[in-house]
Amino acid sequence: MADISTRVPSAPPQWVENFAKLGLSAKGVVYCLIGILAFMSAFELGGQSTEGADRSGTFQFILEQPFGKWLLGIVAVGLACYVLWRFIQAIQDTDHEGSNAKGIAKRLRYAFSGLIYAGLAYLAANMALGNGGGSGGDSRQTLASELLQQPFGQWLVGIVAVGTMIAGLNQIYHGYSEDYKKKIRSTGLKSDVEDTMIRAGMAGFIARGIVWLVIGYMFLRAALHSNAQEAGGSSRAFAFLEDASYGSYLLGAVALGLICYGVFMFMRAKFLPVYR
Repeated sequence: MADISTRVPSAPPQWVENFAKLGLSAKGVVYCLIGILAFMSAFELGGQSTEGADRSGTFQFILEQPFGKWLLGIVAVGLACYVLWRFIQAIQDTDHEGSNAKGIAKRLRYAFSGLIYAGLAYLAANMALGNGGGSGGDSRQTLASELLQQPFGQWLVGIVAVGTMIAGLNQIYHGYSEDYKKKIRSTGLKSDVEDTMIRAGMAGFIARGIVWLVIGYMFLRAALHSNAQEAGGSSRAFAFLEDASYGSYLLGAVALGLICYGVFMFMRAKFLPVYR
C-alpha cells in the first residue's frame, strides 16, 4: 500500500521560503523595537518607561510614526506569514524532525509558536485598523487570574511558571549550544558574516531566556501567594530587572540582547535556507 503522505500535496518550496523570510523579518522588526524601547526605558531616554516596552507598546510606537497604520499593517501581514510558516513546519515536517517522541515534541513547539504569533498578528492588525487592540490589560495577569479561579488553580499557575522557566533555561542553553551554530557554519557564509550571526544569536537567545526566567518567576510568586497581580509579561519583567541592583545596566544589557535577536532574525531571513 502506497504511503498516504505521497497523496498529500506539499506547499511549493519557494512559496514557503518567501513567506518564511517575510515572517522572520517582521519578527526581527518587533524584537529590535522592543529592545530599543527597553534600552530607552533603562536609561530614561525620551521619557520611555518599561510599561510601553512590550509587544503592545511596540505596535503603538509603530502606529505613532508617519504612515503608522500602513507600517503596522505590513508588520501584521509579516507576522501572519510567520504563523503560516510555523504551521507548515509542524504539519509537513519541513525540518525533517521525524515522527518519534522528540520530533513530535519539536513540531508541537512550532505549532504552539504559531498560535502565539497568531495572537500578535491579530493584535497588530486590530491596532492598524483602529479597533483599539492595544488598550487591554496584561494578558499574563489575565491568564493567571483565570487559572487561579479553577480547581487546583495555584498548582496550574505553578505549572505555567515552571514551564516558562524551563523554556527560558532552554533558550539560554540554546544560545551556548552548537545546534544553531552548525546550521550557520554549514551554509558557507563569509567568516565575518558567520561570526556576526553567531554572536547575535547567542546574545539574543540568552536575553530572551533571561526575560522568560523572570516571567516564570513572577508566575511562581503569583501561584505561591494566590495573587494574579504578581504575574506579568515582558514589560513587568523589564521593570523587575530595572529595580534590581545596577538595574539600569542589567536591563540595558538585556535590551541590547533583544536587539541582537532581532538582527539575528534579519540575518536568518537573508542568509539561511528556511525550507529543507
